[in-house]
Amino acid sequence: MQYYKPDGPYFVGDCMPFYHDGVFRLYYLLDENHHTSRGWLGNHQWAQASSPDLVHWTHHGLTIPITADWEGSICTGSVFHHKGTYYAFYSTRMADASQHVSLAVSSDGVNFSKTSPNPLISPPAGYHTFSFRDPCVFRDDATGVFHMLVTSQRVGCGVPRYNGCLAHLSSADFKTWSFEEPFLFPGYCGQDPECPEHFYWNGWYYLLFGIDAMARYRMSRSPLGPWICPPVDVLEGTYARVMKTAPYRDNRRIGVAFVASREGGRDDGQLMWAGNAVFRELVQHADGTLGVKFVPEMMPIEGDPLAMRFSALTAGARGDGMAVVLDSSSAFEVAALDAVPNDARITMRVHPQVGARHFGLRLRGFGRYETGYDLSFRPVERTVELHNQSIACVEGLDRPFDLDIVMRGDIIDVCIDRRRCLVNRLGQLRGSRLFFFSHNGRVRFEGIETR
Repeated sequence: MQYYKPDGPYFVGDCMPFYHDGVFRLYYLLDENHHTSRGWLGNHQWAQASSPDLVHWTHHGLTIPITADWEGSICTGSVFHHKGTYYAFYSTRMADASQHVSLAVSSDGVNFSKTSPNPLISPPAGYHTFSFRDPCVFRDDATGVFHMLVTSQRVGCGVPRYNGCLAHLSSADFKTWSFEEPFLFPGYCGQDPECPEHFYWNGWYYLLFGIDAMARYRMSRSPLGPWICPPVDVLEGTYARVMKTAPYRDNRRIGVAFVASREGGRDDGQLMWAGNAVFRELVQHADGTLGVKFVPEMMPIEGDPLAMRFSALTAGARGDGMAVVLDSSSAFEVAALDAVPNDARITMRVHPQVGARHFGLRLRGFGRYETGYDLSFRPVERTVELHNQSIACVEGLDRPFDLDIVMRGDIIDVCIDRRRCLVNRLGQLRGSRLFFFSHNGRVRFEGIETR
């Protein structure tokens, strides 16, 4: 399921993972034509795949399909299990593009029936009619009160274009819902906090939401806040879109997003809505802040390590097929490994020496460093860049760190030290050389394995 895409002209849209009774379920929006179907309403429907172990998966087809003409799209939501019943709260986009909260129920988590009346909740006065979606339900165990968060906008209040919010409803009986004051105004210009999620994990409450489709989070010691914005409040780069998470056995937490497709398959093509699923395991640091890493059970099937041929392209490069040393204290040094498959997993440990400023790899390279996709590390700036995508505030790049890279089709996926990830779509270049480079610094790459 890692990097999964349905057959034919279909794609994975917003993902809604859920775990209960030993089964991990991935509910997701089945997309066709990148959100343009049905007059740009989306024409989405919920599909599902489930697994007991994240390795063996069963596809269940459509879980919540469109069944009425007025349903322009079955949009994102969340699942909540209560007293033996699975409740799927979702948003419905109608033919006039207005958005409403709807509900379907199930006894097994697979076969859902829409309730009546549907929609269940519509935006009241003071909320934008065309922004009322992505419901998320949680229960405050201390009070027994149920809470619902809905992506929305307040109308006619606050600073214009900064009024995107999470609408807040509460219920004592899980049947009658009353509006409260908005739960959060995150304060991003022209952006509504999409696909919210609320969960508790090891002493902290977390609130996730997407801004421009990139997952951000807040943290608190109380289920209703106040919410702290951590120094690094993003879980991934911009290509892992609207990540949502679910608990998993042994106190783990698994996140799922979609890797956006590119128009025309070009490296510089416009990002399209929907693409392939990408799974992450959340990492919780001692201070409660979060990171992400690859999910061990979900690594692609791989063969034995390949015997690689080493080539030094500059005088300050030396090594072999398993280790490369670049001494570029006042120059630019490059080495290469040859005959690297386009689909491969590459692992190593990187040892930057004191003062190393810019180093990395060039993936799918060609010639004498003419082309390829640069994976660059800049310890002073604390940035990692993969071609045209980057993540900031990456600590520890001036110390030894592990590096894990998966290249599969047009997806290149990187995990840095099992705590930060960066994925990109890069399919046009197909060179077979793996370059190592360093500019103004000494770096050692060791334990290199290519499979």
